[in-house]
Amino acid sequence: MLRYLTVPVTAFTQNCSIVWCDKTMEAAVIDPGGDLDTLRSEIRRLGVTLKAIWLTHAHIDHAGGTGTLAREEGLPIIGPHPADQFWIDGLPQQSRMFGFPPAEPFAPTRWLQDGDAVQVGESTLAVRHCPGHTPGHVVFYSAEAQRAFVGDVLFAGSIGRTDFPGGDFDTLIASITQRLWPMGDGTVFIPGHGPESSFGRERRSNPYVRGT
Repeated sequence: MLRYLTVPVTAFTQNCSIVWCDKTMEAAVIDPGGDLDTLRSEIRRLGVTLKAIWLTHAHIDHAGGTGTLAREEGLPIIGPHPADQFWIDGLPQQSRMFGFPPAEPFAPTRWLQDGDAVQVGESTLAVRHCPGHTPGHVVFYSAEAQRAFVGDVLFAGSIGRTDFPGGDFDTLIASITQRLWPMGDGTVFIPGHGPESSFGRERRSNPYVRGT
């Protein structure tokens, strides 16, 4: 069964998630935006073996620590969708703009497309391309655990910003209603910021997507 631990990182309290298979204890880290010593400490405490980095998108608070962690630990970088290449190219500028430590350049080992799958140990997660916040944003969905790691697509009571370059409100709403809702009302999602919620709860109460 897939297990996970959410670790807030960076000054933006971004929800970095360590996910692992409880049979093999192999793990991946989703969106290591920074605070790598904290992440390494939690990985050691859990007793898991880190095998890969998975990225939902390439904003600095989600991807800022990726290049360094991949180089130091010898890890493949999986994702996001290639439409986020310009955000990866702009990470050094994002670092300076938001006062983050310098972001080490990187190239994804594997780009992701809608309908792909990623695997950690014996656990497989589906990949959905969910543009709108960024054009290359992806979401990771575990049917066995009924969990979705949605980055900045959807939040408890809100949705991702669409005023950044490449963002689009209508596209984001379509991603939520066409790609997330079919995962089922009972699915719990782990957003990029803030508390967990369920798709059913957001369909009932989130003012941006209520009744969709």
